Amino acid sequence: MGSRTCDLVGQVDPAQSFDTQALLRYASANVIGFPPNPSLFTISQFGHGQSNPTFLIEVSSGTLAKKYVLRKKPYGNLLASAHAVEREYEVLHALSTHSVVPVPKVFCLCTDSSVIGTPFYIMEYLEGRIFVDPMLPDVLPERRRVIYRAVAQALAGLHSADVDIVGLGNYGKRMNYCKRQVERWAKQYLLSTGEGKSRRNPKMLELADWLRQHIPLEDSSGATAGLVHGDFRIDNVVFHPIEDRVIGILDWELSTLGNQMCDVAYSCLGFIVNIASESIEENNGFELTSFPDGVPSLSNYLGDYCSAAGRPWPIEQWKFYIAFSLFRGASIYAGVHCRWIMGNALGGDRARCTGEKADSFIRTAWSFIQRKSVLPQHPPTETSLEDHVRQLGHDSSDQGLPMGGKFVPSEKVQKLRNRLTKFMEDHIYPTENEFYKLAQSTMRWTVHPNEEKLKELAKKEGLWNFLIVLRARELIFGSRNGPVNNDFGSLLGAGLSNLEYGYLCEIMGCSVWAPQIFNCGAPDTGNMEVLLRYGNEVQMKEWLVPLLEGNIRSGFAMTEPQVASSDATNIECSIKRHGNSYIINGTKWWTSGAMDPRCKILIVMGKTDLAAPKHKQQSMILVDINSPGITIKRPQYLGLMMLLMGMQK
Repeated sequence: MGSRTCDLVGQVDPAQSFDTQALLRYASANVIGFPPNPSLFTISQFGHGQSNPTFLIEVSSGTLAKKYVLRKKPYGNLLASAHAVEREYEVLHALSTHSVVPVPKVFCLCTDSSVIGTPFYIMEYLEGRIFVDPMLPDVLPERRRVIYRAVAQALAGLHSADVDIVGLGNYGKRMNYCKRQVERWAKQYLLSTGEGKSRRNPKMLELADWLRQHIPLEDSSGATAGLVHGDFRIDNVVFHPIEDRVIGILDWELSTLGNQMCDVAYSCLGFIVNIASESIEENNGFELTSFPDGVPSLSNYLGDYCSAAGRPWPIEQWKFYIAFSLFRGASIYAGVHCRWIMGNALGGDRARCTGEKADSFIRTAWSFIQRKSVLPQHPPTETSLEDHVRQLGHDSSDQGLPMGGKFVPSEKVQKLRNRLTKFMEDHIYPTENEFYKLAQSTMRWTVHPNEEKLKELAKKEGLWNFLIVLRARELIFGSRNGPVNNDFGSLLGAGLSNLEYGYLCEIMGCSVWAPQIFNCGAPDTGNMEVLLRYGNEVQMKEWLVPLLEGNIRSGFAMTEPQVASSDATNIECSIKRHGNSYIINGTKWWTSGAMDPRCKILIVMGKTDLAAPKHKQQSMILVDINSPGITIKRPQYLGLMMLLMGMQK
């Protein structure tokens, strides 16, 4: 089941204790929303991990209770550039503010060591699950595959972040990352080993030389350059409390810009070595020993990543990337062992054993280099569980895949999500400030010119009308696979199910402005569905087609003053037939969409038959907004008030 984040805390290590009252004063002054004059303020320490000490802050004042996480540098003499909490804060702030990469929100950074003894930052506490053991021993076999796929997709999503857009363009050098990293970790190893420190292994120096001679060409070309996490493992991600999806990526101490395939290889180390145990035996990863039922093979996991990230199969470079990851891991373990010798490391006996663990990694690296083959020639043809289900005769392309009560997006939807996420990062987020400025100005009810430009771009890229689900084809054509050479065919979007549409709504919902860019904004979505289901041919051509094209917008008029309009039986607006026309008499407000200058059609709810049973008195009617008798009184905070008095043919 994974360990709950709240279960990974214990008492504060005396060697890492600090002035809690000083922290309380600082947090009260610098963290927005921090409970004032708290009646409870407690600190406990997370035991998982060996790097920057991490603490849980629990604070309450009256009925207000909150949790925060603090990460700080450890005490003592530290190796240059190690434990950089400042960089952690920088990358978390950029990603949480400007991207959809799942990371905790950060609240403040303190570089003044006089407060609690070392620099620190405070961030959001994520309630969820962490899988400390990559074998997932307490997880059902069928869910292990889903969990590993979620990890691969989270890494692919992280790598898709545009560093220039999110403000990390100067976070590091993009080219020659491996070349620099080999030198960095070779230097760190030399600084951590030798007389009075951890024992130096000459095979490590030989490994550095081998790596220098086998750096892939893509490292200098920038073909694989982008944001690098630096320590991406399954136990550094937080899963939703009950759903098998990633809600947070943690421990960004080693993050920078560089060769992203190093991240991928490092996340695969569990297949090669048992990083979760204290064992010092080489080649003891679960791919070579006891392979847990349901956990994907290394090739399948790597295939999931390459598919989600759009990467080529790395068969030619894989030996280098794995060997480099083991080399770096050995240097890190040697550094931990050195700090233990100097009395500055956390972990007790675990830290004492890290010197031997480093040597185990070195032996494993050489063993891996000497293998004749390290990957199949081509990626697995079946890297997703959906493929297996389809082979059994079940078409999951419409609904996504139910999996033990959970749902996994189909390959089709995942590709759409990736394209949609990229569009959001490239075009929506950079324009949000302009939209907000317009919304706060006296011109708020005008259309920003960039909106129409982005709509055309989204339409060209096929990111349009996701809401038009497969059922629409049945309604219009009589079948899902009907002809498309008519007024509607080119406007019916990707032909998704409601569930599949939901996966895309999750992405579009990250921005107030995004849904209407993809012609998926309310109330147009609901109104188009009504027209699809109940409109006649004339109504569809006059109103539905322009809505599908994004040339007009619509409004929905249901809510009325003085009554609880969520219960339609309270509606007082009357709709009476008068020959071939209708007379509508009533007042509406909170009429979604009616203030938009492109709004041309309203769907109005009113009562048509007071003699009918209580729940059959209501009807909805199409009303041209330019009909005589319609008066827009004033805008409200979330809508507007309207007076509808007139005739509608």
